[in-house]
Amino acid sequence: MNLKDFKPKSQLVTKTTLVDRPKFPVIDAHDHLGEPFGGGWDKRPLSELLDLLDDAGVTHYVDLDGGWGEDILDSHLKHFKEGAPERFQIFGGVDWGKWQELGDQFPEWAAKRLVAQKERGAQGLKIWKPFGLHVKDHDGKLADVDDARLAPIWETAGELGLPVLIHVADPVAFFDPIDETNERWEELGGHPDWAFTSPPFPSFMHIMNGFKNLVARHSSTTFIGAHVGCYAENLGWVGQMLDDCPNYYIDISARFGEIGRQPYTARKFFIQYQDRILYGSDMSPDLDAYRLSYRLLETDDEYFNYNTSEVPAQGRFYAYGLYLPDDVLRKVYRENAMKVLKI
Repeated sequence: MNLKDFKPKSQLVTKTTLVDRPKFPVIDAHDHLGEPFGGGWDKRPLSELLDLLDDAGVTHYVDLDGGWGEDILDSHLKHFKEGAPERFQIFGGVDWGKWQELGDQFPEWAAKRLVAQKERGAQGLKIWKPFGLHVKDHDGKLADVDDARLAPIWETAGELGLPVLIHVADPVAFFDPIDETNERWEELGGHPDWAFTSPPFPSFMHIMNGFKNLVARHSSTTFIGAHVGCYAENLGWVGQMLDDCPNYYIDISARFGEIGRQPYTARKFFIQYQDRILYGSDMSPDLDAYRLSYRLLETDDEYFNYNTSEVPAQGRFYAYGLYLPDDVLRKVYRENAMKVLKI
């Protein structure tokens, strides 16, 4: 039998709690609505999306697919923001490809584009994971995350009051050799382009240490570390960065499996940093997936699949509920995002 055909069924007798709606209204602070990640909702009736979000208990939704092109940003602002201005925020981005063309003028140009994006209606800046892995300067050299030349971008975001939601690196295993010891071996087999084995790529910790330097250096700018601060496997490291950087927040998007397989540590982490954690899903609007995430955060259910696929998609491990206190849930679901996103 091939490993891909191995789908064991647990014989544990444990309770299953169905959470149809969250205990408190939710702000999804990390998600997508376009292609390829968001399900193409920019081509579908807005009323269908609003009905789904209502069923999921999601009152506000951050769409990170505004990008940097005028056409994409404008189309998302028109389709979502104009249609339901109280429900959506659209984030812009940086066109790193212009660095080769503009040379030393690129950072100032990118900062001015950010000003223009805000004038058009963007309410934040999304930095995607090619930053630190693929983005090169005009000399063809890979740019570090804390490259001092890029300071105008981050300082301008702070001056404009725009939060910077940033995804650097990826799961730690993506940087390890793809062998029998790699816990994400199956996932990388299906997506070989997700492998960033070091070398030739920078090491995971090189990227993360540069990320921390960036956030600490620009203390007047609000940063949100995507995917549990890009290091869900080590909550102690994430917590230390939160301690050291008062301008730093994290979201929990796309890391429910990592959170749920360390329930004791994760529960303590959520309680300790309850004022700095934002709910995010990163799964496109999906009612069943939303309900699974609520189950993870609200219940004490044991040993369940953390996503809707038949086999757990991010590793062959199951999750445990965190049964977070109501005051913590209220902050994570809503109150922290209201403060950071100025809702």
